[in-house]
Amino acid sequence: MLPTLPTVIGVILVVFGAGLSVFAFPPFGPGWLIVPGISLFLAALHRAPNRRTGLLLGGLYGAIFFSGLMWWLSELGLIAAIPLFVVQGAFLAVYGWWLSGYNDRPTSTWYLLALGGWAVMELIRYHFPVGGLEWGAAGYALSDHFITRFAAAYVGTTGLTMAVVMLSALIVFLSDRWTWKALIPLASLIAFVLLVGLFDVNSPRTRFEFGPVVVVQGSTPCPFEHCVPDERLKTFQQHLKLTETVDSAKLVIWSEGSTGSFNADPVLNPDIRAEIGGQARRLHAWFLVGGDRPVNAAKWINANVVFDPSGEIIGEYRKQHAVPFGEYVPLRPLFDWIPALAAVPLDMIPGKGPVVFGLAGTRMGSVISFEGGFSRYARQHVTEGARFVVVATNEGSYGTTPASDQFIGMTRMRAVELGVPVVHSAVTGRSVFIDRRGGFISRETGLGTVETLSSELEIRSRPSPYVRLGDIVMWASAIMAFVLRSRVRLLVGSDEQISEED
Repeated sequence: MLPTLPTVIGVILVVFGAGLSVFAFPPFGPGWLIVPGISLFLAALHRAPNRRTGLLLGGLYGAIFFSGLMWWLSELGLIAAIPLFVVQGAFLAVYGWWLSGYNDRPTSTWYLLALGGWAVMELIRYHFPVGGLEWGAAGYALSDHFITRFAAAYVGTTGLTMAVVMLSALIVFLSDRWTWKALIPLASLIAFVLLVGLFDVNSPRTRFEFGPVVVVQGSTPCPFEHCVPDERLKTFQQHLKLTETVDSAKLVIWSEGSTGSFNADPVLNPDIRAEIGGQARRLHAWFLVGGDRPVNAAKWINANVVFDPSGEIIGEYRKQHAVPFGEYVPLRPLFDWIPALAAVPLDMIPGKGPVVFGLAGTRMGSVISFEGGFSRYARQHVTEGARFVVVATNEGSYGTTPASDQFIGMTRMRAVELGVPVVHSAVTGRSVFIDRRGGFISRETGLGTVETLSSELEIRSRPSPYVRLGDIVMWASAIMAFVLRSRVRLLVGSDEQISEED
């Protein structure tokens, strides 16, 4: 049976929409392409003749978008990439199936359901399965625009995501009919930002400079490869040698895995601890260093260890969100038959929560790699009093792909939505200092290069309104979807009852 004309047109719209959505993100841009990209997708769903077609169109958009955006996951092997693309694409497929079932409702009802349904989909996707994924959220595409970054301080990246969907759905709505009522959701969001911003501007706060903060990007003996014995120990030695060239610092940052692994962990190895402690005393500086530590034959810990200026370890932050099939294998007995998973012989033990360190008149929080791609982890630290955040990552698995650029775009949004400076520090990926407005206050380092980066941080006493309000826009949109859907079902039931009585 040949596909119908509406289905063919829908497929064409989805293919172009998914392509535009991919090009909205680094290393391409501009970010505003995400609006027409999602508009084309929603237009295809709005014209779907039935839910089965909506399921097909949603799945197609999801497959093209996530495989096009995150193709660099194939560097880990198809065993890692394909399941993720399938799962993430399934969210869009279910959304397409659900929304296309309301195409017979008034356009205004469909419009509001499109917003609320997207919010529900994203809230679930951010947490499930295996901890969820925020990569690909529409708001992250706007990290290159000052105005949208400004708005994120009040509504977060989740609020920006809803603003993108509001505008995209509005375009579809207005292509069918014009009414000023269609502007109410977007106008309400703008009014909310302005109102909260008015109170925030008038709130008292202090500021001061903290630094210099020095990122030591020591790289590895063979960046993006595994070519020498004791590679992780030699990685530590490269970081130590590079640190010896630093003349002045208040805080020195070594990134995820920079102290080596297991045999070079500073908590277990007294020689490694003494070497780092000696540099802390020489510079009279705090040190944050990343390391991996075995717990037993099956478990390990990924942590940021903090030294004080006397060279003593004062505590550590343990990574809370392990990378599925990268740092642990979910339901391991079910997957032991897959040869590629032999590369993940141990499972990471997740940390229990945020750890904030007081140092030299301010407070520091840190997250590790994958966690930087979620609003909730960095926000935990700022809620607990951190006034700047370190995102410590490695990124050695992804070579010279766009993974590092996309991740920096996400950490720019971390800085803006939390209202604090962020230090994005990598072993082999790019490192950069980001101010509270999401702008770069330093150059970016190269990929796989050996170099240091230094900057002062402007510390403020108050975080952004988003820290207090959280994902209120997305939750409000999700609640609206449930309320509106219940009303639609009630009206449909009433219509059916009237028909039966007639």
